[in-house]
Amino acid sequence: MVLVTGATGILGRVIVLDLLKRGKTVRATKRKTSNLQDVESSFSFYTDNAEELFAQINWIEVNFDDVFSLQEALIGVTEVYHCAAKVSFHPDDRQEMYHSNIVGTRNLLYACENSTVKKFCFISSIAVFDGVDETGNVTEDSEFNPKVPHSSYAKSKHFAEMEVWRASAEGLQTVIVNPGVILGSGNWKSSSGEIFEAFEKYPYAMSGSSNYVDVRDVAEIAITLMEKNMVDERFILVSENKKIIELANQVRQKLGKSQARVIPKTLLEIGRIINFFFGWLFPQLRLLTKVNVEAVTSHHEVSSKKLRERLGYKFIPVSESIDFHLKNYISHKKANL
Repeated sequence: MVLVTGATGILGRVIVLDLLKRGKTVRATKRKTSNLQDVESSFSFYTDNAEELFAQINWIEVNFDDVFSLQEALIGVTEVYHCAAKVSFHPDDRQEMYHSNIVGTRNLLYACENSTVKKFCFISSIAVFDGVDETGNVTEDSEFNPKVPHSSYAKSKHFAEMEVWRASAEGLQTVIVNPGVILGSGNWKSSSGEIFEAFEKYPYAMSGSSNYVDVRDVAEIAITLMEKNMVDERFILVSENKKIIELANQVRQKLGKSQARVIPKTLLEIGRIINFFFGWLFPQLRLLTKVNVEAVTSHHEVSSKKLRERLGYKFIPVSESIDFHLKNYISHKKANL
């Protein structure tokens, strides 16, 4: 049996689906407030027998603060895909994110001790990497530099990785995947699922670029790495680096919207200064931190060379990924009018 945490998220649901397609028995964690209807609906974007496959999922509510609850969830489980995480770049979410991403991961790994679990896949992020190689690319060897400013999300993922490496040193077979911004369908109001609504709603975009990857690639690669026992390593999963404005305009053109305009970095810096003085009065300004402004105005090439060479893998081009998921987003909107 396989346990997938965060199974209602944009990635977890696709990992669950791919495992079911491969004939695996899947136990999936959810919250009391989880929207399972959205998960089942999104399955139809990826398969023709969504209802049949969804019915095979063994859903379970788990308290990540309770090791005993986690131990019960792991009974009979041999493999774990840990996708559950809090994703936010708002300063007010820092403590919740640290607790969810670090403590939750630590407790799950403690629960794996003396259990039937043999392999553990942790979904991390490219946000944990600093520095570049001789070609100017960020790679798996670009270690986290504590002297460099980071978002709370990046810190939470870095320290969660440390928990995974500890478990690895103690004998658990682990693999860490570090995806870029995940493009997927469903979960439209959370995490990277908000991209399409944001690009549709706002006629502007940031001046920087991001490294993107399709959710189908991340799910397939994570499962393949586990099946091939490519453990005790980590792998960057990125298809391409694209300017944010390019993606915004691809989406807006398909939706019949006007071209988006770039927000100058100087304007964001002015907003950051205003936030320093008046952030307490205007909560939305609190997102304009130094780290966040740098993230949306910078250009960092992140390399998946290691993964491409080891698996001979060919990623879905970002333009194709956008078209596929945008079609699903449009279909979702029409169905909910």
